[in-house]
Amino acid sequence: MNILLAVDGSAPSAAAVQAVAERPWPPASTLRVLTVVETIATPPIGEMMIGAGADLDELRRQRLDEAGKFVFAVSTSLRNTGINVETAIREGSPGHEIVQEAIEWPADLIVLGSHGYTGFKRLVLGSVAGRVMSHAPCSVEVVRDRFAAEQEKQPDLELTGRQR
Repeated sequence: MNILLAVDGSAPSAAAVQAVAERPWPPASTLRVLTVVETIATPPIGEMMIGAGADLDELRRQRLDEAGKFVFAVSTSLRNTGINVETAIREGSPGHEIVQEAIEWPADLIVLGSHGYTGFKRLVLGSVAGRVMSHAPCSVEVVRDRFAAEQEKQPDLELTGRQR
């Protein structure tokens, strides 16, 4: 069984890692830990922008290096479970790249965490989990961190005008 675990360093992502670590998997299963580095928009190149372009390349390299260290740390923590663990890093839009990795690998199951945003936050921030569930070629398990979900349900003082 090929299990794709999409991680981003958030609390819901950590809950997904924990859920994968606690579950018994069929023998000969492979777990691929994936993180996606969002693409940095490149400004138009002109005489004044050459320096900025070089800075963006350095920032991209740094982000890829940090992503490599992150997936290595996650994969190392999961190797103690006895499952075969691989890592992958992709660049682009997280929802799209998770689905593409699942197609190309191919994955039998995608596991990822969700912030559980609703309403305005979901409209503004989007939903990686929603995109993955809608477009994945396989089953998707969305793990919710119960404490984080409860915090999200608390009314926002600035939006409601009420005190907690």
